[in-house]
Amino acid sequence: MLRVVTTAPEIASSEPNSTDTTAAAPTGAPLASVGRRIAEELGVRESQVRAAVELLDAGSTVPFIARYRKEVTGGLDDAQLRQLDERLSYLRELDERRGAIIESIRGQGKLDDALLQQLMLAETKARLEDIYLPYKPKRRTKAQIAREAGHEPVADALINDPTTDPAQYTAEQLDGARAILVERFAEDADLVGELRELMWNRGQITSTVRPGKEEAGAKFADYFEFSEPFHKLPSHRVLALLRGEKEDVLTLHLEPDTEEPEPGERSIYEGRIAVRFGIADKGRPADSWLLDTVRWAWRTKLQVSLGIDTRMRLRQAAEKDAVDVFAANLRDLLLAAPAGTRTTMGLDPGYRTGVKVAVVDATGKVVATEVIYPHKPQGQTEKSLAVLGALVARFGVELIAIGNGTASRETDALAAELISRIPENKPTKIVVSEAGASVYSASAYASQELPDMDVSLRGAVSIARRLQDPLAELVKIDPKSIGVGQYQHDVSETLLARSLGAVVEDAVNAVGVDVNTASVPLLSRVSGIASSVAESIVAHRDQHGPFRSRTALLDVPRLGPKAFEQCAGFLRIRGGDDPLDTSAVHPEAYPVVRRILESTGRGMSELIGNTTVLRALRPAEFTDEKFGVPTVTDIISELEKPGRDPRPEFKTAEFAAGVEKVADLKPGMVLEGVVTNVAAFGAFVDVGVHQDGLVHVSAMSHSFVKDPREVVKSGDVVKVKVLEVDVARQRIGLSLRLDDEPGAPAKNERGGNRGQGGGRQGGDGKQRQNGQGRQQQGRGQGNQRRNAPAPSGSMADALRRAGFGQ
Repeated sequence: MLRVVTTAPEIASSEPNSTDTTAAAPTGAPLASVGRRIAEELGVRESQVRAAVELLDAGSTVPFIARYRKEVTGGLDDAQLRQLDERLSYLRELDERRGAIIESIRGQGKLDDALLQQLMLAETKARLEDIYLPYKPKRRTKAQIAREAGHEPVADALINDPTTDPAQYTAEQLDGARAILVERFAEDADLVGELRELMWNRGQITSTVRPGKEEAGAKFADYFEFSEPFHKLPSHRVLALLRGEKEDVLTLHLEPDTEEPEPGERSIYEGRIAVRFGIADKGRPADSWLLDTVRWAWRTKLQVSLGIDTRMRLRQAAEKDAVDVFAANLRDLLLAAPAGTRTTMGLDPGYRTGVKVAVVDATGKVVATEVIYPHKPQGQTEKSLAVLGALVARFGVELIAIGNGTASRETDALAAELISRIPENKPTKIVVSEAGASVYSASAYASQELPDMDVSLRGAVSIARRLQDPLAELVKIDPKSIGVGQYQHDVSETLLARSLGAVVEDAVNAVGVDVNTASVPLLSRVSGIASSVAESIVAHRDQHGPFRSRTALLDVPRLGPKAFEQCAGFLRIRGGDDPLDTSAVHPEAYPVVRRILESTGRGMSELIGNTTVLRALRPAEFTDEKFGVPTVTDIISELEKPGRDPRPEFKTAEFAAGVEKVADLKPGMVLEGVVTNVAAFGAFVDVGVHQDGLVHVSAMSHSFVKDPREVVKSGDVVKVKVLEVDVARQRIGLSLRLDDEPGAPAKNERGGNRGQGGGRQGGDGKQRQNGQGRQQQGRGQGNQRRNAPAPSGSMADALRRAGFGQ
């Protein structure tokens, strides 16, 4: 993450050994340090924040700090450290901007102690810019022209003494005075901040369909006549509205109030401006003119600028929520249970172009590829079964991974027939997400990894490998292409990349990486290892053979002591010279293990995995000046189960026999399925019929559910009841509450109707069952101007409200 060192004037913190996280006014008036502000936000001690900042600034990564520097930070976890890192960047940028503004105003000769104090106490970028606005260099305005023409004394006379009669001035003087006062009102930082919050809490967004766009924009039908308060709009509705506007289907209006003032009455905003500047209708000569100026300032200046601010606030909040949803789903997908080192056959389904077949051995090495044509138009079923059967027998295939794209169900049936014909040692078939497989197939890395293989066959290889180890395979794909996001193409590329990159980094380091088998993309996600260093590791491995110890990594070009410190604990060497190299114990802590061995009088092989001995140890007896109780406790736990994988045990859903398409579903059926995606409004579940069903958040539990991820996450195997089926629209309504009755209005304990739906278009161009990349747009259950509540069971409406995946 980019680190910006503050350029604002600073004084030293009252605490010793402070970092550059403290800023204060040059007058000596103290400002709460960056560290103190972050500590308050995280609910931790400032010393913990200061220690973490020092480590981050020294080049340590979040996974390294969270795992191996617990004593230093007081046990801050990776989530807290990520939040700290993000806030640190923001606050440093704030201080840098503060410093630039102070210098700009000082250069104009307008900086006094009061203004400086205001600037130093500004806690947000918006507040800082509000204060700076009157001093910000700008093009010549009407107010500047009026001042140059000598009209400012007129403005001062009227505002300071309303008994002054405007009639004594010319029209030109009054116009100039009005321009000056309008600018004065609009550049009052306290007033602008007050009105901004007032508008956020009282205003609403409204949308209408543009003439002639009803048919072309049918996917936005729920927004053709729509309104909802700003502060109640969920992220997916904001992004849907903005997309509808971008596609020239919707016209959006940001209304400052949900109720229009009565004719002749002034708005609450005009009232606030008037109060701020002591303007009131007391029958004085200038009162009417001043009140008209207030109205003019609001309608032509402040309402416009605050509308822009509100739109930006809506977009930024919606983007953050959407990115959070994407990140949570990506984390679940990356940390899904691996099938492990078992020979696997990958099937990439297709009709006309055939089913692409790839067999990979236990290490993921490709040992065979084929293309078969079991489906229409060729229909070579028996020939295809013979080819598959020969591959299973020749290589001892244990698992069959079937991509969930076009022709997936037919290919699944083919695999079932194949298995039925195998007398013993039958392989297990699993339908897996092929999201992003086509992106990988055409990537530069795939060309390097599988140079002599046709692009179409690379997808089958990826499908097989992602069943063996989802994390190791998915890191080869740009996270955005994995497609478990909500309106992912409508959010900030920078924000999305930063967030998803952090998720991948945390997932990879939580699991650990076998340095002797890992790919360059996987190694480059390990703490402290850049892409160039990852390439050097693989080149060294190819040239000199497998690494026998972690310390041998120091022989790799460009992998210096700092990089070794950061990465060593996350790299695994299986079957090497030191059993500890298989564990998450960092090499720097090996002396602690030696002390434990001496204390117990056992050898390494006798100690590792010896639960009885290890659990009897007292961590405090093995601490020293560097390693405290938290680290020693971790070391003992790691020795009990070295190299443990935090991912869950591999299991698969059993799809119901005879249920192969949406038309086979009947309300009341109870089926087993796999959660493929979780959104703010519910979860999508694959029940094996080419289209996922939607479990709306209100159908997840008998108690109120605020966040669907509290109940399920991507990859979970669940039982669901079919509530509604719309064959024409390929929509499926499901419930996790197996006692729900089909067709009945479903409400949780807090109330609220349920809508269901399912199915979408894949992010990489194929039709998906697992829900990667949805085309539907629309709103959630918001306030509509037509005040017509969505009927229970309206699946199409629910999916339009979802607006998921684009």
